[in-house]
Amino acid sequence: MPELPEVETVRLGLVPVLEKHRIAGVALHRSGLRSPFAGNFAATLQGTCVLRLRRRAKYILADLDNEHTWLIHLGMSGSFRTMAAKKTFKPETHDHVVITLDDGLRLIYTDPRRFGQMEVFASTAEAMHPALSKLGPEPLDDGFDGPALAARLRAKKIAIKIALLDQRVVAGVGNIYACEALFKAGIDPTTPAGSITVAKTRQLATAIRQVMSDALASGGSTLRDHRQLDGSTGYFQHNFAVYGHEGAPCANCTCKGKQSVQTITQGGRTTFFCPVKQV
Repeated sequence: MPELPEVETVRLGLVPVLEKHRIAGVALHRSGLRSPFAGNFAATLQGTCVLRLRRRAKYILADLDNEHTWLIHLGMSGSFRTMAAKKTFKPETHDHVVITLDDGLRLIYTDPRRFGQMEVFASTAEAMHPALSKLGPEPLDDGFDGPALAARLRAKKIAIKIALLDQRVVAGVGNIYACEALFKAGIDPTTPAGSITVAKTRQLATAIRQVMSDALASGGSTLRDHRQLDGSTGYFQHNFAVYGHEGAPCANCTCKGKQSVQTITQGGRTTFFCPVKQV
C-alpha cells in the first residue's frame, strides 16, 4: 500500500492538473471501489472548482468551492493518469473514475484491486471524519520530534514496529518505512514501544523524518503498483537498507560475517531487520 512519500508524490503531480480548475464532468465506470460511491458523489463534484489539494497521512484531500472536500485514498493499486482532450478515450478494464476538467484534460483513476476510496463530505465535518479524526502527527511537520513521538508511545506495551504502523501514533508510516527507520535508529523492532529511552526516541523521530524525506525526494518506492502521474516509477527501493533484503548484508554492513538481514512477522506484516545493529 502506498505510504506517505508515494501519496505525497501523487499529490504534487496532481496540483498543476487540478488546483484552480473546474470539474466539468464525472464519469463512474463501476458502482464503487472499496465501498460503494455515495449517490450524490458525482453530482457533488460536478461543476466545482478545486481550490486546494492537500494530504493528510495517506489521504489526498481536495478542497472544493462548494464547501465540500473530495477525499481520495489510493488503496493498494490505485493510480492516476491524464489524457489530452484531443485524444479519443476508450476506458480500459480497471479505469473506474474519469474526471473531465474545464480545459478538456481527462484525469483517469485506475485501480485493479479496487481497494481505493473516494468520497465527498462537508468540509466543516473534516475534524469528525472517521478516517481523519484520530490521525497522529505528520512526520514531516516541524512539530514532529522526539518528545512528540514519546508522548504517543508512552505506556504502550506493544512492539515498536507495530506501534509505528498505528496511524494514531504517527501518520503516513507503513511497513516499508517503519522497517527502514528502525534500522536507521538502531532499534530492535520487537522492543516494547513504551520502554524506548528518551535518547532513542529522538533518534527514531529523526530517522522517520529522514527516511520519509529521502523517499519523497526519490519519488517514493515502487515495488509493484505505485506510479507517478506521468506513469514513471519511484526509485527509493534501490536505497532500502533492510527492506526486501532477507539473507543479504544490511546497508553499509560492518557486521563482520555475523547474521545478515532477518525477517519476522509482526501484526501480519513482514519485518526486515539487522540482528546485529538493531538491539
